[in-house]
Amino acid sequence: MRGDAITRMCPSAAVVTAVIMGLGWHLLVVAGQAPPGKTSEWNFDKEPIGRAPARATVFSGNWAVRAEAGAPSPPNALCQTGVAEFPALSLSESVYTDATVEASFKPISGHEDQAAGIIFRIQDKDNYYIARANALEDNLNIYKFIHGRRIFIKGANAKVSSNKWQQLGVEVTGSRIRGSLNGQPLVEASDDTFRAGKIGLWTKADSVTCFDNIRVTTR
Repeated sequence: MRGDAITRMCPSAAVVTAVIMGLGWHLLVVAGQAPPGKTSEWNFDKEPIGRAPARATVFSGNWAVRAEAGAPSPPNALCQTGVAEFPALSLSESVYTDATVEASFKPISGHEDQAAGIIFRIQDKDNYYIARANALEDNLNIYKFIHGRRIFIKGANAKVSSNKWQQLGVEVTGSRIRGSLNGQPLVEASDDTFRAGKIGLWTKADSVTCFDNIRVTTR
């Protein structure tokens, strides 16, 4: 399937979601609400080399599929190699409410940062949540991004290795957000700014980071 997104269960339905944001009410009208029990997966192995996945929307940075030795799902991975304040993209137009998201990641290099993040409940390029692991800081943090400004919610110390494939996970149910690293839950927070949105990937500054085997399961 185009975009390497494998979807199961019933067709998506249009919904209207009221989203409370820090500076007032915003009404988000979305088509493509993912129903409970749906699984979507991306492994990038059927995507053309040298560009972002077909259904992705790049917010910033230089995102491209490339052959990556040792990728969990060989031969390809999606890698961010540019320099920007917060390189990010959404993976598709599908909208998720309560879901578990998992992604394999490898921080390769970066003098300022070596970050890998899952962004979720994306409203647009300036409004979403982030679950972020950093190999230079050895931590896993939860943030929200509101009107282009990153706001820390909660974090935990954790060993994050450079040049090694690891697994980042986030589970969101209602206002509860749980972040995990390599299957171990590390941080839990509560925030009700965003109630639904798209799924994507994120890095920071000069991070060169690769991603593979993204899996989203709705509840």
